[in-house]
Order: sequence, then C-alpha cells, then structure tokens
Amino acid sequence: MTESADFSPSPAEIASTQVRLEQQGVHTLLVQFTDVHGVAKGKYVPLSYLGELVRTGAGFAGPSIWGTALPRIGARAEYYARPVSLDAIRPMPWQPGYALATGNGYVDGQPFEACPRQVLRRATARLAERGWALKTGIEPEFFLLKHKDGQWLPFDDADRLDKPSYDLKSLPRQAPLLHELHQALSAMGLDVFQLDHEDAHGQYEVNFAFDECLASADKLMCFKLAAHAVAERHGAVFSMMPKPFANQPGSGLHFHVSLWDAQGQGLFSPTESQAQKGHHLSALGRQFIAGVMAHSAALCVLAAPTVNSYKRLVVGESLSGTTWAPAYVAHGPNNRTAVVRTLPGRFEWRLPDASANPYLATAALIAAGLDGVDRQLDPGPACTDDLFNLSLSEIALRAIEVLPQSLDEAISALEADPVILAALGDTLSQELPRLKRAEWLSYARHISAWELQRYAATF
Repeated sequence: MTESADFSPSPAEIASTQVRLEQQGVHTLLVQFTDVHGVAKGKYVPLSYLGELVRTGAGFAGPSIWGTALPRIGARAEYYARPVSLDAIRPMPWQPGYALATGNGYVDGQPFEACPRQVLRRATARLAERGWALKTGIEPEFFLLKHKDGQWLPFDDADRLDKPSYDLKSLPRQAPLLHELHQALSAMGLDVFQLDHEDAHGQYEVNFAFDECLASADKLMCFKLAAHAVAERHGAVFSMMPKPFANQPGSGLHFHVSLWDAQGQGLFSPTESQAQKGHHLSALGRQFIAGVMAHSAALCVLAAPTVNSYKRLVVGESLSGTTWAPAYVAHGPNNRTAVVRTLPGRFEWRLPDASANPYLATAALIAAGLDGVDRQLDPGPACTDDLFNLSLSEIALRAIEVLPQSLDEAISALEADPVILAALGDTLSQELPRLKRAEWLSYARHISAWELQRYAATF
C-alpha cells in the first residue's frame, strides 16, 4: 500500500491530536525533513501551531537546502515541510517535551519533486498502479567514536580484539547506551529485535522489523536522530561514515527486499517447481533482481554516495581483510559476497552503505527493479563461489561485472542511465551529479597527510 495522498484532517482531528500530545507532555514539535545527502533537517514549532503546520507547513529558505536548486526570490524560494500524518507525530523519549513530525516537502503549494521523500512517494505510486507494494528491512551498521588529540578513535578504548564480531566483552560495556537507544526506538514504533557488535572496533548494528518501504525509510531517519542524541548523552559520537578506519571493515546499510500484492501475497516467493530447481525467487523476483544488477553502476551514487564509500567498496585485497562489501555484480543463494544475496521469497541488496539516503536509494532500487520486470530481464545463473577468494582474472572469466571503484566512475554511470535519472526527477537528476562531482573534485584536489609523508622529501 502507498501513503495516502496529501491528507486534510478536520479541525476536530487536529484538536484531538493536540490534546493527545499535550497529555503526553509535548509542548513543541520537531518538524523534520531529509535533504539530498540523507541528513535530517528541520525546526521547532510550538504545539499550539499544529493546525497551521498541517495546512501550510513549516517554512524554510529553499536555497539553503542542499539539492533543491530553488531561487532566492519569488514564490518558489520557500520550502515547506508538512507532517505526513497526525498519527505519525510521536513524543521523542530522548528529548522530553518534544514530538517528531516527519515532513514531506512542498514548494508553491505543490509536492516538491526534489524532496527525497516525495521521490520515494512517486516510486511507490508506480508500484501501486500495478497493485504492488515493496517492503524493506533496513539494517544500519554504525560506529561509536570519540575525537581525542586530533584523532578519531573507537569510543571504547578496550575494544581491541583482532576479530571483534559478536564480542561479548565490548558489548556489555555499551549496554546502557544501547538499551537506552532500544527503548527510544521502541517508543517511536520501531520493533527492534537484535543489537550486536559488528566486525570493526567500535562498530555496532541494530535490526528492526521490515515494513512498507516508505515507512522503513522514515524509521531509518528516526533511528539516526535517536542514535545521535543518545550517543551524545553518553559522551560518544554516533557515526554512519562508511569506513572511518582503513584497517577495519566499514558500515553497510543492507536492504532486505520483498514485493507484495494487495492481498498480502509475496510476489517474490517461488512456486514449488521453482523451489525444487533451487530458485529462491519467483520469475518476477528474478526479473526484478536482473534490473537491479543491470543498473548497479548507476545505483552506486544513491547507495554508496560519498568519496569514503569507495574505500569500503573495493575489489581485490583490502587493508581490513574481508570487507563484506560486495563489489561484484552477481546474485547467489545466501551469498554475502555478491551484490544480491537471494533468500526464500526475498533478496538482500548488499550495495548500500551507511551514508545512503534511504529515500533516494529505495526509489532508485524500485526504478531498476521495474525496468527488469518490464524488459523481462534474466539475471543469469546463480553464483555459488566465494567471490572474495577469486582473483580479478577469475572474476573476468566468469563475465562478472565490477562496480565503480570511485565516486567519479559512479557519477559517470549515473549520468549515462536514463532509467535512474528519470526516477530522481528533473531537479535531482541535475543537482545530484553536480553536487557529487564537486565532492569528488574537492577530494581529488586535496593534499592529504599520506601524500606529504610519502612525497614531500622524496624527489
């Protein structure tokens, strides 16, 4: 199911919501939207202005927001964030007296086509036209860091095992922080079912239940808000930088993806005969992942959107050993070394890293998958090899494509992909490549400490 069209609550419904929030101790609303980089933005609005907020929205200077390309004058200079619904406004346990109101972007009274949440709404509307809904389970990995003597370090000084995955020495030391985060997320409607220590020092993962993809993206943004606040209260810095340490694995943002019809039937579930042939997915599911694979290079800009992303998304030997970041365009049953890991009735899209904008990444994923369905693409045979153990020559012999190895390469792939550009819309299809090209150039022209150490007195 898709989110209902722009809702218009009655005065009685608005008054009832205001009373409910007052009884919960709320005096102020945090009206939040997401910019093109996946960063939460917003402002405070007194609860007494709820009616005006619902009708008009909280106003922002449009040109001050990344990716809008809005003018400095005229009616289109103003960007408004309107709450997506009254029911979704919930008190924030980490900030007593305040309630989160997730917003859609509007300009000149109309849905703003470059608002990342509106981009995903358009994508889910395309699915709804076919009677379908996409559900995602998003798995955020993150670091708890500290900044000391000019260096970024793991928050826990004693977190030093050679292989810290699932470490039950470090995990209890962060139990108070993680429990507070769990409680906060649960109060916001996120069904948390796992928390663990991941593969790097200071790295953790939280898993919460899957949901309709727009709701999942909202929950991911809520998680980030809560995690930043809770970590700060405990003296730590919450980080979703993809790879803060060269010799440690980076943070992924894996998507578990399934497609459903209006009757609640899973459309990726294989028939009995397909399952007997070893297929985890239906014919429709195989076409969908074929589309995802066909557009993987362009999808990198949405799923691995930073310069730092490509320190994680490497082919060949990594300084950190196993990265768990698949750089090979392949699919396979329970194969974590492929970009698409197939499971019964669903697949795991392993390309995204922790810096991805969940709205844009999901919208682009839908566009790629639907292209595969419309063109009835075949994903080819399943890969059962451990791709991390193969040389690049062996990868080439298997005709397996390699993902872009720099943000520069990924941008060029996006600029050459009309399907993904169309999903972004007129504004973002211009603004995103422009912003990311500027980011790449800034990085490429920067003189690093590594360069100075290696070259300053060498020649």
